Amino acid sequence: MPTYVAQVRDSRGALRKQRIQAGNVREARVGSRQQGFLVQSIDESAGLSLGGLSSFNLEEATSKVTVKDMALFSRQLSSLVDAGVPIVRALGLLTEQTRNPKLRKTLKQINIDVQEGLNLSDSMRKFPKVFDGLYVAMIQAGETGGVLDDVLNRLSKLLEDMSRLRNQMKSAMTYPMAVFVTAILVFLGMTIFIIPTFAGIFEDQGAELPGFTLLLLSISQLLRTPIFWGFFLIFLFGSIFVFKQYYSTPPGRLSVDNLVLRLPVLGEMIQKAATARFCRTFGSLTRAGVPIMTALEIVRDTAGNQAIARSIDAARMEVQTGGMMSVALSRYRVFPLMALSMITIGEETGELDTMVNKVADFYEDEVEQAVKGLTSLLEPIMIVLVGGIVGSILLAMYLPMFSIFDQIKG
Repeated sequence: MPTYVAQVRDSRGALRKQRIQAGNVREARVGSRQQGFLVQSIDESAGLSLGGLSSFNLEEATSKVTVKDMALFSRQLSSLVDAGVPIVRALGLLTEQTRNPKLRKTLKQINIDVQEGLNLSDSMRKFPKVFDGLYVAMIQAGETGGVLDDVLNRLSKLLEDMSRLRNQMKSAMTYPMAVFVTAILVFLGMTIFIIPTFAGIFEDQGAELPGFTLLLLSISQLLRTPIFWGFFLIFLFGSIFVFKQYYSTPPGRLSVDNLVLRLPVLGEMIQKAATARFCRTFGSLTRAGVPIMTALEIVRDTAGNQAIARSIDAARMEVQTGGMMSVALSRYRVFPLMALSMITIGEETGELDTMVNKVADFYEDEVEQAVKGLTSLLEPIMIVLVGGIVGSILLAMYLPMFSIFDQIKG
């Protein structure tokens, strides 16, 4: 008989863990209630097999619910609810079809909660690592307004847009990094493996070496010294540690996030992507019926950049005192002027949710075009950079060969 671990509250309201043996989750829940406990959540205990943790539990522990998983789940649940399938039946079907182990386990527990009378949003709130504040708030608004299928459809569209935007930003940042790493590897490969071969020839012939050649030979010798790599690794990991410590402090994170937004090329792209995400998320929340103060609080917590989160929090405080959101956002200058102008127009005309969605559409297209432009720009730069490194090293190695040939002729 399987063992279940339940999070329960006793008669005094204290939270505690309880281990229960039962045939299934429902029996375990009933057994715990008969003992006078209020069950918060219940999961099957992760038992040990001969090889350690069972493969299923290990898979659950290591799996991650992605934005793409959530978009697909939202789309499927929206279709089922729109077709008139009861929510309990719909959750049961999706639990069976979901491939992600962590999401499947979560949906199984949510299905049990809903069967016992708990609202879908309240059950989802118990799993913040899967359903964030944005998701729960929109589901709650959909339940309150009786438009759950419509909200789920908007959620799937929002998550798909966010996933596409995130992939575009990853692509934009991966390509420059690939160019840089390729150039470094080419340089290291030639200085460590090719230059020493020429160094032996020069030494045997006693050739007079130009300054550039001597510099490369010195660099090659340094890179082949173990003590150099020891100091380099100490410096590298030390720098990473210091940066993480600094970034973990509120002033440090704010400073770094501000700096990121001001980086050449990439900073502007990150700013546009952040603007698109803020507007898309805020517009989806307000259109679903979420109060503007709650919507601003959610987008602040999901901003991903402390400088942007600070400006959104200022906007929330401004709205709370009866002011305009755009006034506070303009004060911090983390959003483009055009976006701020359109948000101002939206507030003045009472069409804020419509306007911010238009801003999101515009800046999502801007990011897509910027990524394509950056890729097109970096391709010839990469060719010139790698070619320049190879050409410079070969030139430095072949220049002394002419004096060697002169010595042989003489």
